[in-house]
Amino acid sequence: MHDAKRSSSTPVPTAASILEKYPPERDRILSALHEMQVRVPGKSWISDEELAETARHFNIPLAELDGVVSFYALFSRKKRGEHVIRLCDSLSCRICGSLDLYHHLRERLGITRGMTTGDRRFTLEIVNCLGACSTAPNMMIDDRLVSGLSVAEIDTLLDGFEEVES
Repeated sequence: MHDAKRSSSTPVPTAASILEKYPPERDRILSALHEMQVRVPGKSWISDEELAETARHFNIPLAELDGVVSFYALFSRKKRGEHVIRLCDSLSCRICGSLDLYHHLRERLGITRGMTTGDRRFTLEIVNCLGACSTAPNMMIDDRLVSGLSVAEIDTLLDGFEEVES
């Protein structure tokens, strides 16, 4: 999870210091990539340099690791906003109103899927499934799953981010 309360005096872990914690075994790649991606509050992507360093550490071709990163929707190779909103578009969520939520998010944030707000605060992504079909519609904000959403609840959530960051 994002450590939003990391003080400015707390050193930011380097890619190398993260990779030191993971034995170069393939079953540890996803954990290492996740930690790499969120090690800095507000940073939610994996840079070219970080990807190359990770490929060297796990002794796998860079193209193969890039394929892993591009396969999983939670990883990104491009810069995203400080907060990533992932709206589920599974059949369950769609039936329960995720399309209405998407239209509301588009209007409220002024962006469409895959875009980032001009102030770089939010990126809106549409994902195939968040694995919580029984509580649809679902959305993730950063690493937090929010279920059974309504338009009013989305506004409350977004207003909460504005209050905290003001």
